[in-house]
Amino acid sequence: MRRRRVDGGITWSPQIAYALGLMATDGNLSGRKGPMSLVSRDLDQIETLRHCLQLEAPISRVRSATGFLHKVQWHDHDLYDWFLRVGLTPAKSRTIFAVPDELFADFFRGCIDDDGSVLVYTDRYHAAKCPHYVYERLYVSLVSASRRFLAWIRESIRRATGLSGVIHNGGGRSQRSIWALRYAKAESIRLLGWIYYAPGIPCLARKRDKAVRFLAPLGYASARSVGRRRVGWLYTVPASGE
Repeated sequence: MRRRRVDGGITWSPQIAYALGLMATDGNLSGRKGPMSLVSRDLDQIETLRHCLQLEAPISRVRSATGFLHKVQWHDHDLYDWFLRVGLTPAKSRTIFAVPDELFADFFRGCIDDDGSVLVYTDRYHAAKCPHYVYERLYVSLVSASRRFLAWIRESIRRATGLSGVIHNGGGRSQRSIWALRYAKAESIRLLGWIYYAPGIPCLARKRDKAVRFLAPLGYASARSVGRRRVGWLYTVPASGE
């Protein structure tokens, strides 16, 4: 949980790092000091943010072009100042954050829960040539309008886990390009084990549910352990390195 010091400062925790990931990708800091908000179509995501930040602000519904969304808006001068100190600003896409390495998995999980995806599908493209040419594809991706932000994310993950990932131009309907950081199956399996390192960590349930089948209960991981110590979950990597 978030903890306040006597001087009004905020201490790092898995919950605050996860909340920072949410706010860094889809949250809003007002240009006026204090007001902050997060909008999501997932009610449980808003409730998780309220829990992580110990917010008492109510959840409201707002209309959008695709239907109703959920929103929480609150004022907190101490938290606002802390966000500024670690790199979150109203122009957040142009900033780099001061996230401790040991909490980067929590921060990245927050980013994935907002602007990322865990994509699982069966590829039958070559099945007409041979019935055995059917593959299960897995990709973990994060999109952003800032290539610099994704490059920093990629380097931080590489330093913590040894995973490389790739950044490519995802296009965009406007003149502003959209970039994507993507990890393919073998790296995605290890990445999922890294970010979902314990059962009770804050996360978006529908994305975690996609990842669960690729996580093994407590046991032995065939690959070198990376990042912070696992509690309750480990990843497995096929011997073939697929």
